[in-house]
Amino acid sequence: MKAVWNGEVIAQSPDTVVVEGNHYFPLASVREDVLRPSDTHSICPWKGTASYYTLEVGGQQNPDAAWYYPEPKDAAAQIRGRVAFWKGVKVEAD
Repeated sequence: MKAVWNGEVIAQSPDTVVVEGNHYFPLASVREDVLRPSDTHSICPWKGTASYYTLEVGGQQNPDAAWYYPEPKDAAAQIRGRVAFWKGVKVEAD
């Protein structure tokens, strides 16, 4: 699978975990140069507290377009160390 935004591949991996229709990529498969920390957080009752990254590609920013669970609850342990995308990021088969 790969994640594409603003015409560039920002993540690519054969090893994604699908939860609620979202592909979670291993953090190591995401380009570090496009991730900017965000202060945004949200809470999922069964996954835990999510943190976000803003994407920056080609001088454009996509605020909070990537999220991850630093300390997922036991029910979501399979997404520890993984990142998912939304807000116009296209996730497709490689």
